[in-house]
Amino acid sequence: MSQQTWTAVDDYFNGLLVEEDEALLAAAAHSEAAGLPPHQVAPNQGKLLHLLATLRGARTILEIGTLGGYSTIWLARALPEDGRLVTLEADEEYAAVAAANVSRAGLDRTVDLRVGKALDSLPRLAAEGAGPFDLVFIDADKPSNPAYLEWALKLTAPGSVIVGDNVVRDGAVTDPASTDPRVQGVRRFTELIAEHPRLTATTVQTVGAKGYDGFTLALVTA
Repeated sequence: MSQQTWTAVDDYFNGLLVEEDEALLAAAAHSEAAGLPPHQVAPNQGKLLHLLATLRGARTILEIGTLGGYSTIWLARALPEDGRLVTLEADEEYAAVAAANVSRAGLDRTVDLRVGKALDSLPRLAAEGAGPFDLVFIDADKPSNPAYLEWALKLTAPGSVIVGDNVVRDGAVTDPASTDPRVQGVRRFTELIAEHPRLTATTVQTVGAKGYDGFTLALVTA
């Protein structure tokens, strides 16, 4: 199988099952025009996040890593009218693009975009008494994934869902001797989930328009 085939299959199913409206298409286009890296989730992955939040009946969502706000829009649209999504972005330029995209989608009242390093913002959220969040989406710098997981556990409750994106690293995650800090971050993230008595989880490998990768889905239990 080839990347061309994977992309064609994504296109087929997206054409039937995933509808990107003007706001989502504009978010992707404006992110590209602003020079943001093409790291946002694919349309079918955005729809999956939307479905997970809907199935959970989420009223509160925490997103770690906003980029241009594409996934933010998918997630926020799963919330009820009085729902709240807090999204954390370290890069001021990325955050400015995301803010414009979120505003264009009419989600200003739902989305609380906070600029700064997530490991600085997360303690502030805890101090504010934020949460518990019904769903946490972790899609930021992979070396910090273990720390993000620790904060996610502090800011969730039984029944909450934690999603970690880009965890397969083109298969490099299987190499314990890797010198790539992103790989080691994902490996430790996975080990912590496996060891934690309050989590039950699985990881799914994916291929598609975004290449070969995967995500981890964890449920916070008692």
